[in-house]
Amino acid sequence: MAGPKRAQKIREILEDRAGGYCEYCMANVAFSPNPFTIDHIIPVSAGGTDELDNLAYACFGCNCCKYQSFTALDPFSQNEVPLFNPRKEQWDQHFVWDADAVRVLGLTPVGRATVNKLKLNRPELIRLREGLI
Repeated sequence: MAGPKRAQKIREILEDRAGGYCEYCMANVAFSPNPFTIDHIIPVSAGGTDELDNLAYACFGCNCCKYQSFTALDPFSQNEVPLFNPRKEQWDQHFVWDADAVRVLGLTPVGRATVNKLKLNRPELIRLREGLI
């Protein structure tokens, strides 16, 4: 991403497109102690680009857990599967909230692998979700 003005414009587009929520864990930027990041869904090191269709709005925690990954192990099948891609897939096809609405549950191999790899139920997220309820 070249230039601070372009980077800021891209950040605004991503935040608007995501509605101010992390596209992985659904944390709201308004309650985040850290600025949200621009995540490359397919990392540049793996051939990903800076195009908008390869970028996601992500909280610092999800981006750190994902890092250079775009696949992960499904804990149920033990198969390597792609991580959730918010540009090509709908969140509710792969995830659901538990009965208390504080934990994200994976419904599919992609969902389960993403929950584990990105640690979508990190203790700080659980506390935040409980506090917001």
